[in-house]
Parts: sequence; structure tokens; C-alpha cells
Amino acid sequence: MESRIDQVYRSVLLTRFFTKGWGSPDTLIKIIKLRKDLGDREKAQPHIQATSGTKVKLIKETKQDGYILIDGEFKSPITDLLPGICPPESQAAHFQVVLPESWSKGPEGSRSWSRSWRPLVLHFAGTGDHFFWRRRTLMAKPLVKEKNVGSIILENPYYGLRKPKQQLRSSLHHVSDLFVMGASLILEAQVLLKWAERQGFGPLCCHGISMGGHMASLAASAWTKPICLNPCLAWTSGSVTFCQGVMANAINWRLLHQQYKKDEKYRSEVWNLVNSPEFSREQSGDKFLEDSFLSPESKVSLDYFRKYSTNAKTDVEAFMFMRGLMDECTHLGNYSVPMDPELIEIVAAEFDAYQPRRGVKPLDQLWPGSNIRYTPNGHVSSYLLNQDVFREAIYDCFNKFAQKYPNG
Repeated sequence: MESRIDQVYRSVLLTRFFTKGWGSPDTLIKIIKLRKDLGDREKAQPHIQATSGTKVKLIKETKQDGYILIDGEFKSPITDLLPGICPPESQAAHFQVVLPESWSKGPEGSRSWSRSWRPLVLHFAGTGDHFFWRRRTLMAKPLVKEKNVGSIILENPYYGLRKPKQQLRSSLHHVSDLFVMGASLILEAQVLLKWAERQGFGPLCCHGISMGGHMASLAASAWTKPICLNPCLAWTSGSVTFCQGVMANAINWRLLHQQYKKDEKYRSEVWNLVNSPEFSREQSGDKFLEDSFLSPESKVSLDYFRKYSTNAKTDVEAFMFMRGLMDECTHLGNYSVPMDPELIEIVAAEFDAYQPRRGVKPLDQLWPGSNIRYTPNGHVSSYLLNQDVFREAIYDCFNKFAQKYPNG
């Protein structure tokens, strides 16, 4: 059962995704090859070590009502790793730091914490979360007020201060843009986490809601130390979001089919790099659509392809190509398990039409030792009504860290 509110809410939104198609095959090839390195924590380290010289610039510091606000920026490491792959507007990473005016002596109920207790959360943006005000208002300020927890709020590439001039709202032009965003955020997160350590902050936590929760998971997978992780309203792969959930109806599938059929490089060179932990390219198209993946509620079905395509077999293959690409670049089974899964607190919506859970391995099974809790709502209503549940999950992460690592 999925939330009717989610379906109605998505139907009234004007945002469309991947309005210009897949992105060039060459761009997809480059980002997939980088993804394969970033997905393995050991292979990722040469790329991450190359970020050690990244200069973090603090631009302005002000005192607000009960907290300190700092604006900062730095050059995204992806601009050197893959020159030209990131639009000019997205090449500078912008962030805000929200800190308490004073810090508590230690976590509640803990007498064994031997170092300075300065917990800090790195927040990632969900779909449509431009600039900083929403995460600052709904999460960072309450964290300071309730538990003296600091925050870093990172602006996504393609969003807010980093949005390309020709992009309308959150409408990413290409499928490849989503993968560039993810790779950029993995690398940028390492810069900010290292900076936070140098400033004496800790323990550290990666947190996000919806797409932000998924990006937080990707970032935590590359960190080489135990780190708290709190993905909310996110799941195992972006494939369920764009191929199965209500977001599937915001995609111009006809354009994607046309491009897929027109350029042989998608079917040969790009496909050959794709690894999905969930399905094989050789799987029957009918079985893929009807039995293995799509929920009955989805409007994207085999009938759709038969009605709107001239070659249903090829068009179904294009849909499978989307599933494969999404799994290759976003499926958490293609990334290292965070260093200590017991520090992971997952929050999922029981009736989530944006993040369906059919057809992929559950997150808590992918990360043995992690804990999962459910809100009794859909995706949208959970976001509106359960911010306190998200914060409680963060506090639980920090308490577990204090108990397991009393020496930091």
C-alpha cells in the first residue's frame, strides 16, 4: 500500500526530470568508471587523498538567536578528477555551518567520553531542497536548541547557488547529471568531514531526507572511520525512485527511448559497464516489467511501451537500461558498507510511494547490524510531520557512538 497523498502531491508538481535525455555516452562512461572507484573504499582513497589540498574558505560568521552561522565554500574535487564534467555554476561547493554558542560536556548518560564532545551533522539536500534555509530551519536549529548538536549544510551541485542558468527549478537536464551530483557529493563530503575533524568536531554524522538520505549513505560509505549515518525516507537504489515510484511519471520516456535507439554507444559501450546487483541484462523484458519490479500502482508498464512505441522490445530494453544505470551508480550494494553499521539508524515511511521497497534488497539487510524504524505515513506526510523522529534517530546514533567509542 502506498500513500495517496504522495501520488496526488507528485501529480500537481511541474518539475520534470532528464528533459534532455541520458547525457552523452562519453559522460556516462567517465562517471561510471569513477563510480566504480568511489564505490570501493580502498580504491577511492587515491581520489580522496587528492582532495587533501582543497582549501576550505570561510567567508562570513554571524551570531544569530542562540547559534553561530558561518558561510563557506571550496572548489569541488570533481573539477580536477573529471575536468569539464561539472557545469561551471556547480564547480564551487557552498556550505553553511550552524554551531551552538557553547558545547555540553558530554553525551547524556555517558561518563566515559574522554575527549571534547562536539557532535556535528553533515546534512545533504533532498530533491528540490535549494539553498540552506529549509534544512537550517527544520533540522539544524532544532538540533542546536535541543541537544547542542552542530551542523554543516552542503548545497547540492545543480541546486541553489550551484544551479546552472538554463536549468528550470530542480529539473536535471540529463540522467548523467544525477550521477555527477552523487560523485561530487561523495568527494565534497570527505573534504568537509576532514575539515570538521581538524576543527575538533566529533562525533560526526551524515544525514539526509529522501535523495539527501541516499547521498548521505554514499558519503558515509567512503569514510575510513566509524561514522554515524541517518538516512531518512531513502532506500537501497535510485532505481526504485525513477523506475517504480511516482517520480517515474515525471520522466519523458519517449525521448529516452529515441536516444537509446539512435546511439549504439548506449547499447554497447555504456551497457557493458553496468552492474546491477538485482537483475541481469539478459532477463526477459516481460518478466522484468510484470513480475520482477513494477508495482501494480505504477503507470509505467508493459502496456505503456506497447501503446507508445514502434518497437516494444527495444523500448523495454531502454527502460531496463535506466534501471541498470540507476543500480550501477546508486545501488548501495555497489558501495562499501560503512565502517560500523551499528551506528546506522534508518528511518523509512511505511507507505512510501516515492521510495517503493519492492525489487531491491532491504537496507537493513544490506547493512547487518543497522537499525530501522518506520513512520506510519507516506513520504510527503512523513517529511511534514516526523522531523522529530529524524532528529531522535540522530541522537540515538550519537549515543551509540559514545558507548562504543568512549575515547573518540
